[in-house]
Amino acid sequence: MATGKLVFSVNAKLCKKCGICYSLCPKGVLKAGADGCPEAVAPENCIFCNQCEMRCPDFVIRVGRNEE
Repeated sequence: MATGKLVFSVNAKLCKKCGICYSLCPKGVLKAGADGCPEAVAPENCIFCNQCEMRCPDFVIRVGRNEE
């Protein structure tokens, strides 16, 4: 299993704030931010399933690892 810290980015200009990403997150990593866009509130819980990235209807989410 690969290690590394979560690198999570959202293109806020294109995000529709639909909530699909955080409703599908099995570990509760994502929540709606103040602007309605998703943000990683518990990055240490991410299992890198990439459901948020794969299910985003507008392809505005990117998930990766920052190897240290």
